[in-house]
Amino acid sequence: MRELIILGTASQVPTRQRNHNGYLLRWDDQGILFDPGEGTQRQMLRAGVAASDITRICVTHFHGDHSLGLPGVIQRLSLDRVPHTVTAHFPASGTGFFRALRHATSFYETADVREQPITTDGPIPGTTMEARRLRHPIETYGYRLIEPDGRRMLPDKLAAHGISGPAVGELIRAGHLRGVTLAEVSAPRPGQRFAFVMDTGLCDNVYALAEGADLLIIEATFRSQDAATAAQAGHLTAAQAARVAAESGVRRLVLTHFSQRYDDPAGFAAEAREHFDGELVIAEDLMRVPVPPRLPSTA
Repeated sequence: MRELIILGTASQVPTRQRNHNGYLLRWDDQGILFDPGEGTQRQMLRAGVAASDITRICVTHFHGDHSLGLPGVIQRLSLDRVPHTVTAHFPASGTGFFRALRHATSFYETADVREQPITTDGPIPGTTMEARRLRHPIETYGYRLIEPDGRRMLPDKLAAHGISGPAVGELIRAGHLRGVTLAEVSAPRPGQRFAFVMDTGLCDNVYALAEGADLLIIEATFRSQDAATAAQAGHLTAAQAARVAAESGVRRLVLTHFSQRYDDPAGFAAEAREHFDGELVIAEDLMRVPVPPRLPSTA
């Protein structure tokens, strides 16, 4: 299963309809929790997300609406005795904040939470993810998950060569079997990409993260009439986010992190539609957004 579960969509302060940030990406056997703001633990309960679903935590930066939920989430990992390791990524300059939040109160710590701070742009060791520095008043990183390209086996071609059962696995591992090459019985399968971009002014790394994303979730804190305020605060407008998606070849665009000054989310959709004609989602709390189906394999 590959889907994004949206736990919160507000920006600086929560509203009656919108919790602070929180996003869980289900990606096969992984559960990656991004930017757990205040109230994330309760939103997880409402969304049917268990602490044991979390395998990794990614924090873009240490403003409260992106990190004040960490104490509850981390303590819940121990309370529920989650058996697997949970790795936490965050800007290295915020290590002090992370540790203060992690140990904000007394609790019996049983969970294995391992810190893996981000120090520079590039791949995150041991993962298929990468991080890139964004433009915000404090150190902030966006994240991208990149599935390696693979191959899709073609049953008719396999049958024509009499290859079945365990022999298929042997062919995949070796690249050839009994004079038959892997390329003869399979087709290229493009890997999928997911990008997470929060709290940033427009910069090159926004585009680098969004490039070719099947699913992009990106902040759209402001509308265009407040573009000057957005630039000063290090944020994007809905129009800017939509243009990034259009120019980067994004398939499904999710706008979120809305300022409390706007009452009607339809305005964000209308503004984005002026620039992006692909699949558009205006995020709501507890919404589930599937990763789009794979693009067809190329011959």
